[in-house]
Amino acid sequence: MAERTKLWIAAAMKRLMVKKSLDKIRVTEICREAQIERPTFYYHFQDKYELIAWIFFQDADMTDVLSVESAAGSMNKMRQEMLFYRRAYEDSSQNALWQYMLECFDERYSILAKEKLGVEQLDTQTKYSIRLYCYGCVGMTREWIMQDNITPAEVIVQMMFASMPEKLRQIYGL
Repeated sequence: MAERTKLWIAAAMKRLMVKKSLDKIRVTEICREAQIERPTFYYHFQDKYELIAWIFFQDADMTDVLSVESAAGSMNKMRQEMLFYRRAYEDSSQNALWQYMLECFDERYSILAKEKLGVEQLDTQTKYSIRLYCYGCVGMTREWIMQDNITPAEVIVQMMFASMPEKLRQIYGL
């Protein structure tokens, strides 16, 4: 039931973001659009930024970050909801989407590297390489969403994979 309620609230937020930017949307409006009471919203989300992050994580969690096809599929889904993601990326508050994305992908690539290497801790250089790669991918994804409506997602993802540091390519077996 809780998952269904979150999905309902997320759908309401997406509808609102088609009409206006994130900074213009209040929790009261989200509740009205979702036909819920404020306590219901706050039971599931701390604020609208956590809601935006949850929406992103729902999509990102289904992505195999080591698969060009899976990553391109996720980016194509973003393209289908371009206005929502554009408005989410436009927000430069302390809880900006790109920061959530960076942390999400940094954690996912780090977990995968630990599993592949059979270690509990990564060395400083590997952590740095993962973080740098994630910054680049998140930044280029933002640029693609905000400015580039032409380049196919598959091409963007292939360029990202081609830009992965050799050490990470070896770790992940790419």
